[in-house]
Amino acid sequence: MSRQSTRQETHLNLARASIRRSLAQYNPLLRQDPALAIQPELQILHGNLEKLDQNVIRIAAFGLVSRGKSAVLNGLVGQKILPTGPIHGVTQWPRSVRWIPQGQSKVQIELIDTPGLDEIGGEVRADMAREVAQEADLILFVVAGDITQTEYDALLFLAHTHKPLILVFNKVDLYPDPDLAAISRNLQQLGQREELTQLLTTQEMVRVAAEPMPRQVRVELPDGEVRYEWEYAAPQIEELRGKILQVLNREGRSLLALNALVQTQAAEARIAQKTLDVHHQQAEALIWQYTRSKALAIAVNPIALLDIPGGAIADLALIRALSRLYGLPLTDREARKLWKTLLFSSGSLILGELATVLLGMGKTAATVVGATGETAGLSAWIPGAILQGAIAGYGAYQVGQITRVYLQQGCTWGNLGPSTVIHQILQQLDSQAILYRLRQEIESSLY
Repeated sequence: MSRQSTRQETHLNLARASIRRSLAQYNPLLRQDPALAIQPELQILHGNLEKLDQNVIRIAAFGLVSRGKSAVLNGLVGQKILPTGPIHGVTQWPRSVRWIPQGQSKVQIELIDTPGLDEIGGEVRADMAREVAQEADLILFVVAGDITQTEYDALLFLAHTHKPLILVFNKVDLYPDPDLAAISRNLQQLGQREELTQLLTTQEMVRVAAEPMPRQVRVELPDGEVRYEWEYAAPQIEELRGKILQVLNREGRSLLALNALVQTQAAEARIAQKTLDVHHQQAEALIWQYTRSKALAIAVNPIALLDIPGGAIADLALIRALSRLYGLPLTDREARKLWKTLLFSSGSLILGELATVLLGMGKTAATVVGATGETAGLSAWIPGAILQGAIAGYGAYQVGQITRVYLQQGCTWGNLGPSTVIHQILQQLDSQAILYRLRQEIESSLY
């Protein structure tokens, strides 16, 4: 097995392990609290795992009406399975067909045909395109000449899905050579536009004639009779077929793993949001409980050196209590890491800790003075204790509120979390892969 193939297999195994970890985490959550209504998200996780186990790569064809999307997919399959015709809008809804290329045994390929993007209503079109694009691992964008503004807008929309894309220039048999060369140059220049530089290069642009126009030929029969018949040429699709197979051999299973993980990460984020919404009031009560307890403990503690570790223990206990309330994953190690991150990323928390130390030292001094029987010590101790307790309580409240945000946004990190595994895969990509150019956009979408 080649190094490239081994790396792709590793990516698949990591993705499977990550999704199984997610299912093990959230299946019990649904049984414990049916009010969460997270069945759709769990179905996504199960579907992603099944897709990985079956090694099914989904390739979706997009484009405007009458660009020949169905014909392109029929050409790849080698059979006229999807309906085509001169009437606009033959494809009314997304349809799929299996394609088994010769010599390709590592993955199964599902081709998805879509309606013309300019044929259905704006909101419905956007929802359909978004749903299909999210499911797809690779996108074919089919044009039939110079790109229109509508097509360019659709390209930008698909670029935001962070999916590898091949630009397919179809119906090249209809153009004379000078026009064909000029249109090809214009299409190649799309990759120079800032919005598409990471998505398109000349390597991702191919020319095809998926359903060449028939030609009338003169046929002379043995008896001398002359007939004119229509001759239908074979689809000119080899360049596209070769490009797809090249991409799949180089990064197909990595594409599959990343797409499943991205969908899993989004599903987990929705689960976290639903969990926070359901437990909002309980969480607020819990935060205030720990806020009061920490404020009181710090206020009455007479030894300044114990204020910082005591306050940290209280904060960690709050973090873990919120994690248990929400049923979202957070280990002791991650809780400590989160507390340190909160401390050093929030200037107000640092100032609060410094103020607690200074006030604690003054309070300790007042306690010593009070122990000698001087009333001045007690009068100095009470204001300092109250102020110190208030600052410590405010810090605990901040920790609680920020922890809620972290549990929503950061639950996909940690050991085998989908965000963590996505990051690992992106760091291991072949520099020639299309995904390598998209890695920054993919990773930035995780935060």
